[in-house]
Order: sequence, then C-alpha cells, then structure tokens
Amino acid sequence: MGRAFLIVMDSVGAGGAPDANRFFNGDRPDTGANTLGHIAEACAAGKAEEGRSGPIRMPHLEALGLGEAVRLASGVAMPGFEATPQGLWGAATEVSKGKDTPSGHWELSGVPVPWDWHYFPDTQPAFPESLMAEVARLAGTEGTLGNCHASGVPIIEAHCEEHLKTGWPICYTSADSVFQIAAHEEVFGLDRLLKLCKDLAPTLHAMRVGRVIARPFVGECGNFKRTANRKDFAIAPPSPTLCDWVKGAGRKVHAIGKIGDIFSMRGIDDVKKGADAALFDHLMAAADGAEEGSLTFANFVEFDTLFGHPRDVSGYAKALEWFDRRVGDFLPKLRPGDLAIFTADHGNDPTWTGTDHTRERVPVVGYGAGLNPVGLVAFTDIGASVAAHLGVPSQGPGRSFL
Repeated sequence: MGRAFLIVMDSVGAGGAPDANRFFNGDRPDTGANTLGHIAEACAAGKAEEGRSGPIRMPHLEALGLGEAVRLASGVAMPGFEATPQGLWGAATEVSKGKDTPSGHWELSGVPVPWDWHYFPDTQPAFPESLMAEVARLAGTEGTLGNCHASGVPIIEAHCEEHLKTGWPICYTSADSVFQIAAHEEVFGLDRLLKLCKDLAPTLHAMRVGRVIARPFVGECGNFKRTANRKDFAIAPPSPTLCDWVKGAGRKVHAIGKIGDIFSMRGIDDVKKGADAALFDHLMAAADGAEEGSLTFANFVEFDTLFGHPRDVSGYAKALEWFDRRVGDFLPKLRPGDLAIFTADHGNDPTWTGTDHTRERVPVVGYGAGLNPVGLVAFTDIGASVAAHLGVPSQGPGRSFL
C-alpha cells in the first residue's frame, strides 16, 4: 500500500503565476516575483554571502527535478541547477483569490477557497473600534496597543515597554487576511494569550478573516525573542480536504508544524510542533514509524517567517541548503511503495519590494514515483495524486498526475 509524505516548504515559490499582476506588495504588482529563481541568481552573482557562500547548493532536491520545475514555472535560468531530473517534477498553479497560508494549503489538499477573504486597510487605525473593544474585553484590559499593519519584530519593539507596563495586548495585521496578537509569555501569560485568540477567533472568522494568530515572546525590551509557541486559529475549510479523505478511509493522518492549526485539526490524528530543526526530526521519526497507508503532512515555516518577510536573501539561501541536507537524510528512510512530494503554498521572494507574500506558482518534486515529468498542474491535483497513491477516493476537483 505504501505511505505518503506531503511536505510544504512554506513560501518557496517558483515564479510565473499567470495572475501575479492582480496581487501587490504596496504599489508594486507581483509580476516577475520568483522566490527560488531570484535566490539562485543572487547566490550565483555573489550577492548572498552572509553565513554561506557561492552558488546555492541543493543537490538532493535538484536531483529530483527542482531546477527544471522552476524553469517550467517561470522560464528562469536557475544557475547551479544542472542535474538531469530523476524524480517526479512539475509546477502547480493556484486559483484561490489569496496568496496566504490557508488558501494555499487548502487548495493543495483539494479545496480551493470559494470566497473572498476580508483584509484590513493599511491605515492607522486599521481595525474598527468595536473589534478593539472586544479584544480588550476578552483580555480583561483597559485597552490595546498597535492597531496597524506591521511586521512582528518591529511592532513588538515599538510597544514592548508599554505592553510590559500595562499588560495591554499588541494587535496588528498584514497584507494577508490575519489578525495577530503579540504578548509576553510570562508577563501576560501564554495560556491567557491562547485563550484570548481562541475566544476572539469566531468574531474574526464571521468577517471572513482567515486566521487569528497568537505571537508570544519572551525576554526584555531590546532583547526579546518570539517563541515557537505561536498558534494559528484558522477558519475551518469549507468542505472535506485530503486529511478528511484519508482519515475517513480509516487511515492515520500525522501533522507536523502548523498543519493542525491550518486545518483546525479536522481529519488529523496527532500533531508535532517546534522550530524547523525539531520538525525535521519529527519527519525523520515519521519515516521510521508511520503506519502503512498513512499520510504525514508537514509544514516548514521558517523560510517564510525568518527570511522571506524580512527580505533576507542570504538567510533564505542558507535555510534552503540546510533543508536539502536533511532531505538527503530523509529519502533513504523511505520504504518501497512510499511517496514523498515537496511543494509550497505561495511565494515570498526575499529580493522583492515590501514584506508580504508574493503570488507565484510553486514547485512540485517527488520521490517514489520514478522519473515523471508531470508538467504544469493545479494545486488541487497534488491532493488528488496523494489520495490516488493511498488508494483513497478524491472528493475534490483535482486530477491525479500519478
């Protein structure tokens, strides 16, 4: 029967989205954005030398067909990627009207988003008074801080001292359909922050806001650190996803990273969390111990959060090379009949204007299906293909490329 491993490299886009002109970073459309392509070009030109050096090296995913996948998606040269593909490779195009985490993951799992997300305006204040009053009421505070578009680290820096003094939660958003609350794990309390976000989520979900995100941090002002205890309270998918299909067939579904949050734990048996290094250890353990016929669904988020949004090209390249080394450890653990697919949910080109996601196609590379150039496919085809591999009926619009 074999097992399936669906591994999302969060934000590792391949460029070439045909509707990129409809999505923006500030006033600049995403036309031409290319996360992998531009990182490869920067590395080859000696422009990504902090903590690493030279052309980017990803031999294991390159051998499967990563370079050819990006060339197919966007036509870029991908310097340094010269290997002849030996695995499954192609590129996928999204149709949902968003370049965010839930849209990408749900569509990869067979369910395009059928509605338009609600986005908060890039104004100050960004949120209506009634919403902020509800946050303060649920938090048991006299007020809130923030109330604007911002990146996580700068807004904590700006309001850290006042937050520690008053206990007021720091509220902010981005170009995504999100409402984020930052608070100190010890001064405010981690459990209190998680309860606040959970209690607030139904109000935001009714507005078609995709996620309420708890962003805890520790330490002192000027020397704080966001922790791995982030939790996303996402709106539930509108119909059964790949996770539900597999679990409904009596199989096990194991989540690694924020998959459990993205799918509101629907169709999921268990979840492992942590920083990406720990998450890869969990993926290795799943390769050793996951049951026949099971799905292991993993998300590695630090490409996006630590390097994409801050526009750190060197850091992004170094993280990709680290990930590829771990892939080299992972693939030999797979059993005959297993399938592993590596893909992404959107782009976040670190060479681009602004700090938000970029609308891109995503690479699709796989191990366990032989040499198989699948061409340009839909996001939903990935979920359908995983279902076909596991012998589970697909309930979405996708078509298997296996």
